[in-house]
Amino acid sequence: MNANVTGTTVADVLDSVLEAEGDRLSVVAPDAGTVEALVEAIDGDGPTVRLLSDPETLKEATDGFLIAGRTADHVDGGRLEIRTGREGSNAVVLTETAVVAIVRGHDRVAGVKTADEEIVESVGERFAAAWGDAEAYALRTPPLGRVRETLERDLGAATAEDFDAVVSSINAVRGEGALDEVDISLLVAARNEQLLYDVSKWGEDVDIASKATFSRTKKRLEEAGVIGTEKVPIEVGRPRLRLTLADEEIGEADPERLAHIAQSRLED
Repeated sequence: MNANVTGTTVADVLDSVLEAEGDRLSVVAPDAGTVEALVEAIDGDGPTVRLLSDPETLKEATDGFLIAGRTADHVDGGRLEIRTGREGSNAVVLTETAVVAIVRGHDRVAGVKTADEEIVESVGERFAAAWGDAEAYALRTPPLGRVRETLERDLGAATAEDFDAVVSSINAVRGEGALDEVDISLLVAARNEQLLYDVSKWGEDVDIASKATFSRTKKRLEEAGVIGTEKVPIEVGRPRLRLTLADEEIGEADPERLAHIAQSRLED
């Protein structure tokens, strides 16, 4: 990238920078929107990225399951390293030869670049010191690739496809009342009439949540009229529970509509 760049979003600017600048970038991201845009912009063919941001911003940015899973994918694949620290008040991208400041306007975003050697050296030294003092950031969400792979392996392709569709449809919905990854797992398991034992064992094995959390969430969804259960006898021990959707309306909904119906019933 030889000059300043502009776009309508931060992602536009970051895409341009990542395509043009070297094998490794360092990013200071003071707001959640920049973190999210960076996660979306990173790909396997681009540079590796070191991200420095305060923990509150990182928590806000990775609140949605889909963005958290993608972030974990990048970390797991060695494309992204995250540390927590408080450095600066502007989003900045640092390469070996340039500094790019992310500047937001009313309806445009600019990447304002300088290749001045003294400035690049000074900013690089400041970042290196801050990075050295920072702590690694531990994501609580497993990599999305591992979630998809194990879900398809353990519960089948149809359940995995429904999971993807539901997650994508509600990822923008956050905060109190929004469906989380355990809700979604149980919803798609019920849509495909899976056993509670199987989906909760999968969820615990892949580090989404414990079996106890799955059981508590199942009860909450059942009480809200979202899912139902039926007993399935087994040769030895107590019968297991097969998950089903509660009624015809939710049973006939496509995965995207399924999520909205479920959330509405939980809020009533």
